[in-house]
Amino acid sequence: MARRGSYAKGIAKREEILTTALDLVARQGFRRTSIKDIADAVDLTQAGLLHYFDSKDELWVDILRRRDEQDLAHEWNATDPAALLAAIVRHNTEVPGLVQMFVNLSAAAATDPEHPAHEYFRNRYDSNRRSMAADFRAMQQDGRLRPDVDAEQLTSVLLAVSDGMQIQWLYDPTRDMAEHVELVARLAIAQTAPAAP
Repeated sequence: MARRGSYAKGIAKREEILTTALDLVARQGFRRTSIKDIADAVDLTQAGLLHYFDSKDELWVDILRRRDEQDLAHEWNATDPAALLAAIVRHNTEVPGLVQMFVNLSAAAATDPEHPAHEYFRNRYDSNRRSMAADFRAMQQDGRLRPDVDAEQLTSVLLAVSDGMQIQWLYDPTRDMAEHVELVARLAIAQTAPAAP
């Protein structure tokens, strides 16, 4: 019985760490949030905090996973996958530290197959591409997306625009990330006007 209680406490503490870390990174920024900041906020030593994760890099990846879980649980009021992506990107302007973290890990560290974030990003992109492409194919069947648009290519382009605009936005916050995603979607979704009789 004591083991079960101890296990439950461990899970609860890990959840507290992730929730706190997500909030700190969102508010302070990725580079300005240290392991010590997170440990202090949850009343642990740095070594005590890392007891709950395989490494500091694993903690960062788990923070991104937590952010993804929150995004999936949110009601976005989007009518298609492009609108959903634009809504998430628009929300990202409220959490610049998480955008900074995502860009730093995805564009640098995670490109190394040995880095803990590599598998996370590879799986994330694969899953997003499959899901969005399936939704775009359904839109084609409903006549809401031009039939000559390759659903997989459209998905890849939208994800690339989204990620690229996040980088530009970090340099220039006046750039509207979501507007650029919506532009690409409008170009793909637009139907040609029927010819006059």
